[in-house]
Amino acid sequence: MTSAPTIVTTLDPQTLRQWMAQHEDLVVIDVRSAAEFESLHIRGSYNVPLPLLSEHTAELAARLGERVVLVCQSGVRAEQARQRLSTAGVDTAYVLTGGAPGFAAAGGDVVRGAQRWDLERQVRMAAGSLVLTGLVGGRFISPKVRTLAGIVGTGLAFSAASNTCAMGKALAAMPWNRTADEPTATSAINQIPAAGA
Repeated sequence: MTSAPTIVTTLDPQTLRQWMAQHEDLVVIDVRSAAEFESLHIRGSYNVPLPLLSEHTAELAARLGERVVLVCQSGVRAEQARQRLSTAGVDTAYVLTGGAPGFAAAGGDVVRGAQRWDLERQVRMAAGSLVLTGLVGGRFISPKVRTLAGIVGTGLAFSAASNTCAMGKALAAMPWNRTADEPTATSAINQIPAAGA
């Protein structure tokens, strides 16, 4: 029995560096929040946060050519974006392994701005703090407070199973994760050159 060929959907930072030097049609889309993008991004990349990409996938797909690389912090959100774009007919998108930090560590050309905790780190801190609060509160205040740890654990399990993160969405809306230049659907999509232009 022959197995179907494996489709490569990831790209390493060194290959991206080569592509940036060789291909004018390359489009690098960073799907992190505007605040994360402002902190560190690949020079020449475009910021289209995942929620905007998810709501306007067809509009974005219509502008993209054959060589698209998706970037986030670790690859999770970029993979979600790749899957969304695939449903809209963009089957040639790649996810950058190691995200923007990996590209910077590999010597890639990046732009650094005001430093903030990335969204994934904020989620880990919030979830860990809530579990700790539930356990300590359950010991010293009331056993009922332990329910908080159970709720957070259930939410994390659901998040892993569904590949979504409600806590991340909530934290992304917080004032410290916003910038003065929050992209709109129109500004985010129109900044990307139309394929073949």
